[in-house]
Amino acid sequence: MRAAAYGLLFLVLVPPAACSQPVESRHTRAPDLVEVARLDSTIHLDIRYATVRNFMHRKMYAEARAFLQRPAAEALVRANRKLHAAGYGIVVFDAYRPWAVTKQFWDETPKAKRNFVANPRKGSKHNRGCAADVSLYDCATGGEVEMPSAFDEFSARASADYPGGTTRQRRMRAMLREAMEAEGFAVESNEWWHFDYRAWRDYGILNIPFDRIGLSRTR
Repeated sequence: MRAAAYGLLFLVLVPPAACSQPVESRHTRAPDLVEVARLDSTIHLDIRYATVRNFMHRKMYAEARAFLQRPAAEALVRANRKLHAAGYGIVVFDAYRPWAVTKQFWDETPKAKRNFVANPRKGSKHNRGCAADVSLYDCATGGEVEMPSAFDEFSARASADYPGGTTRQRRMRAMLREAMEAEGFAVESNEWWHFDYRAWRDYGILNIPFDRIGLSRTR
């Protein structure tokens, strides 16, 4: 699905009248989204919204790519390199997310589960390019490690402080959290995989499809 089709996806699934991106009065930094894999090829990608393996059960992205604002991307790279010393690396499930996708998530999530998705009236840290959904992989095998819950599991097991699961699962979750927090990220309380970069307030909400990122800087 190329650029035109990607744009059509938004138009078909999100009616124009309901797709009003929040108007913000201030933010201090111009967007500088960079592709994470180009900074560090040892960061693995498992972009679930480019597949059907997500809570929406369909592809939400046309391409399996991960972008973050440059300071957040560089912080993620540092966390990944420190984890290598323990034999693990970072795998990214999601990073920058266009606002229109957040709107679709909200519209199609049952009200009882909306604490797991961002309200599009406020936008999300993902829309600002300052949130990363991540886990760990084993450097020896390349396989993703087991955590107390699956990614995008809308249950108590997804909590960052969930006391259940195995001792190893909790240890892996703690290792990930420690590495991310050391580089300026904060975990979302009800999602162990979701980390917000500390400078997220400096950036505005974006609705740029992946294949349009960076084009304005090349003209």
